[in-house]
Amino acid sequence: MKVILLSDVDGLGKADDIVNVNDGYARNFLLKRKLALEATASNLNSVRMKKGALAERAKREKEEAEEIAARISGQKIILQLKAGEGGKLYGAATSADISEGLKKLGFTVDKKNISLKSPIKTAGEYEISLKLHPEVAVTITVEVKTVN
Repeated sequence: MKVILLSDVDGLGKADDIVNVNDGYARNFLLKRKLALEATASNLNSVRMKKGALAERAKREKEEAEEIAARISGQKIILQLKAGEGGKLYGAATSADISEGLKKLGFTVDKKNISLKSPIKTAGEYEISLKLHPEVAVTITVEVKTVN
């Protein structure tokens, strides 16, 4: 029996996959627990439409991320943080600090999308990578200045 999976099923497939399973497994397990739908013509058509809409949305999100990457590329963020003797910062410059700096420039980037190679603990210039989309990344310069 052909079924359309409604959610991920271990060993069988992911949501919206069309799989062929034994009749008993489909009736007694997948359909009963609402993990799948019978693959009728109308159900197959609705899955195709849903996949098309998801693909269009993913394409649009990637284009938006590329547009933001083009605008953000080459930007320099200046962070002014308190430091002790020798220019060593109290604590470290975090991805949250960089996110706030980007917000001041008019860009909203979640701190989870900012990757620091190592903690920023001294003043200076650093190259930081931003992952705006799974396929779109951009590098920016962050300058850390000390304030006493």
